[in-house]
Amino acid sequence: MDLLTPQQITGMFLALGLLLLVARLLGEAARGLGQPAVLGEILAGILLGPTLLGVIAPELMAFLFPVQGGGAHLLHGLTTLSIALFLLVAGMEVDLSTVWRQGRVAVGVALLGMAIPFALGLGAAWFLPSLVGYEPGAPRLPYALFLATACSISALPIIAKILMDLKLYRSDLGVTVVAAAVLNDLVGWLVFALILGLLGGGHGMPLGQTIGLTLGFTAAMLTVVPWMLHRIIPWIQAYASWPGGVIGFALALGLLGAAFTEWIGVHAIFGAFLAGVAIGDSAHLRERTRTTIDQFISFFFAPLFFASIGLRVDFAANFDLGLTLVVLVIAVSGKVLGSALGARFGGVPWRESWGIGFGMSAQGTMGIILGVLALQFGLISQRLFVSLVAMALLTSLLSGPLMQKVLRLKRPRRFTNYLRASAFLPRLSGHSRQEVIEELSGVAAATAGLDAAVVTGAVLARERIMATGLGDGVAVPHARLAGLDGPTVAVGLAHEGVDFDAPDGRPAQVVCLILTPQEDDGAQLEILADIATTFRGGSLVERALIAEGHTEFLALVKSGEG
Repeated sequence: MDLLTPQQITGMFLALGLLLLVARLLGEAARGLGQPAVLGEILAGILLGPTLLGVIAPELMAFLFPVQGGGAHLLHGLTTLSIALFLLVAGMEVDLSTVWRQGRVAVGVALLGMAIPFALGLGAAWFLPSLVGYEPGAPRLPYALFLATACSISALPIIAKILMDLKLYRSDLGVTVVAAAVLNDLVGWLVFALILGLLGGGHGMPLGQTIGLTLGFTAAMLTVVPWMLHRIIPWIQAYASWPGGVIGFALALGLLGAAFTEWIGVHAIFGAFLAGVAIGDSAHLRERTRTTIDQFISFFFAPLFFASIGLRVDFAANFDLGLTLVVLVIAVSGKVLGSALGARFGGVPWRESWGIGFGMSAQGTMGIILGVLALQFGLISQRLFVSLVAMALLTSLLSGPLMQKVLRLKRPRRFTNYLRASAFLPRLSGHSRQEVIEELSGVAAATAGLDAAVVTGAVLARERIMATGLGDGVAVPHARLAGLDGPTVAVGLAHEGVDFDAPDGRPAQVVCLILTPQEDDGAQLEILADIATTFRGGSLVERALIAEGHTEFLALVKSGEG
C-alpha cells in the first residue's frame, strides 16, 4: 500500500496552513471593504497558484501543491469534501415555506428569471459557439446546456447576505427574492445533475436510470425525508449530547446524500445540497445548531475550496476580456430582465421589479462551483473557466449597489465606520462633563482637520440645550459643524463614570462624541440610533471597559452585536 512520505506530509500541512491563513486574511480584508469574503479567498489561491507563485517560485509551488501523486489526490479529496459540506450549509439556508407563502410572484420571478438567461446562453452556445469560448472536441449538447445553466443560476447565500446588509431580508421584496432564488437553485442544480448524467459521470449507469433516480431522490428529499427528520431531530436532541448529537447527524446525512448522488452519476454536491434543504426545513433545528455548523464549515472548509480555485488555472494567461464581457452581458441582461418581468407580471411595481431583477443577478459561489465541476469534466476550457469566475464575482459585487440605487436605498450608517484608532481613548482623564467633552473634542478635531476650540464650543453649546446621557452608562455629546466633509466619531472610556444627566441616573462610562456636517442628511440620527441599539441593556458597556485599544473595542462591539 502506498503511503505519503514524510516530505509529502510536511508539504500537505504547510500547504493547507498557508492556504487557509492567506484565504482567511484576504477574506476578512474583502469583508472590511464591504465585499463578499469569497473574493479574497479566491484571490488567495490566485496568489499562491500558477498566476503568481508559479511564476516567482515554481519549485516551491510544485512542492506545496503537486499536480500528481498522493499529495495531489489528498488535496483533491479535501476540496471535494469542502464543497460538499459548503453546499450542505447552503441547502440549510433554503426555506421551502417561503416559496409557498410568496405564491405566483416568486414562481414567476424564478421561472422567467431562469428561462430568459437560459435561452440566451443556450442559443449563444449552439449558434455562436466560438463567441462564447467553445473548444472543438467538447460534447456540444452538454456544453450548451452547461453554459445556459451557468448564465441562469443564482447564488442563494450571496443573495441572502446582500439582502441582510440592505436590511431587506424580512421585507416583502426580500422574501420574494429569497423564495425565487430557492426555486432557481433547485431547478438549476437539477438541470446540472442531468448534464453530468449526459457526460456519464458515475459507474456506467444508463442515462435514463440516472435521471429517474435523480428525480426520485429529489422528490424524496423535498417531501418524505423532511417529514421524517421533523420527528427524528427532537428525539436526537432529547437523548444525545447537545448540540453535538444533532451536528453529527446533520453532517452524516449530508455525506450520505453526497455518496448517493455521486454513485448514480450526479456530482456529490447535489446530494449534500438536498440533504441540507431537508435538514433545514425542520422547525426543531435550533438556531445555535445551524450557526455552529455554518461557522465550522464556512470558516474552514469553504475558504480551502475557494482558495483552491486559484490553484487550478493561470488567471493572467487565460484571461480573455472579450469573452468575459460576452458572458457577463448574457448572464446579467437575461437574469435582470427575466426576473423583473416575472415580478411585474405578478403585480409588483416597476421600481421594485427592477430591484428584484438586480437582486437575482448575483451568481457568486454557485456559478463558480458549476465552473469548477465543468472544468474537472473537461467540458470547458481554462479560458472560459476564468471568464465564468470573473462573471460570478462581478455579478456578486454589482448586485447590492445596483439594488440600492434602483430602490433608492441608503446603507445604514454604523458609528464604528467613523471611529478611527486615533479617536479612541481607553482611559479618559477628565472627571466632569466639560473636561470629557474637551478631551474628546481635541482628538475628534485632529481627526477631522478642524480647530479644537471650535469643536469644543459647538459640542458644549449643544450640551447646554439638552443633556446627552442616553442611560445604560452611555452618553452621546454631539454637534453639527460647517466645513466638515463627513461624520466623525470619537469614543472615550470613563472607568469611574461621568455625570451626563441620564434618565436612569447612571453615570456615563462609554462616551461617544459625534460630529456631523451642517447640512446633515440624517447621519446624526442614524449614528445616535446605532449607538443606543448597540449598548442597550448596559452589559456591553461593562465589557467595553476592559478594551485597551481601538481594535479590542471594535472586537467587543462586534461580539456584542452577534
